Amino acid sequence: MSGTLVLVRHGQSEWNLKNLFTGWRDPDLTELGVSEATAGGEALAATGIKFDIAYTSALTRAQRTCQIILDCVGQSDLETIKDQALNERDYGDLSGLNKDDARAKWGEEQVHIWRRSYDVPPPGGESLKDTGARVWPYYMTDILPQVLSGKTVLVAAHGNSLRSLLMVLDRLDREKILGVNLATGVPMVYKLNADSTVKSKDVLGDMSGAH
Repeated sequence: MSGTLVLVRHGQSEWNLKNLFTGWRDPDLTELGVSEATAGGEALAATGIKFDIAYTSALTRAQRTCQIILDCVGQSDLETIKDQALNERDYGDLSGLNKDDARAKWGEEQVHIWRRSYDVPPPGGESLKDTGARVWPYYMTDILPQVLSGKTVLVAAHGNSLRSLLMVLDRLDREKILGVNLATGVPMVYKLNADSTVKSKDVLGDMSGAH
C-alpha cells in the first residue's frame, strides 16, 4: 500500500516581510502569502489530488495556508488536526526582533550560528535538533501511520519543522540540512513505500524563491 504525503511551508507572513524572527509568535499571512498559498493549492488541484486528512501547527500562518489549499482542492471541510508539535522552531529571546537588530546586538557570527547551526539554540529557544525532537515522534506516531495505510495526507507547517521532516524523508544529515531552504507555498509531494522510504518526490513549483 503506497500513500502520499504532501508538505507545504506556509505563505509569507507579516513578520517574514518585516524581517523579524517569528518562531512561536503568531502573525498572519501577507497578501503575498495568501497568493503563494493559493498558487500552491491551485498546483495541487491541477494534479487532481484529494486528501484524506490534514495536519497543521498551532499557528495562524500555517492554519490559513492549510485552509486556502483545502479550499483550492474543493475540500474546505476536511478533517484538520492542529498540533504544536508542528510549530516553527522557537527562537526564544530572538522572537520579535528584526534580524539586523539582532546582528547589531549579538554580532553577525553569533546570530548566524543560531540561525544555521544544527544544535546551538538561541537564548531561551530551540535549535533545529530540538525542533526535530518534537517533530519526529509526532510524525512517527500520528502522520506516518496514516500515509502507510494508503491515505493522502497534507501537512502545512513551517520552514524548520518541515526541514526536520526532510532530514528523515530525503535522508539528509545534519550538515546537508543546513543548506536547505524551503520556498513558501510550494508543495512537495512524496509517495512512500510500505517500509516508509520515499518512492518518489515531486516539487510543484519553484524552490528558488526560498527565503
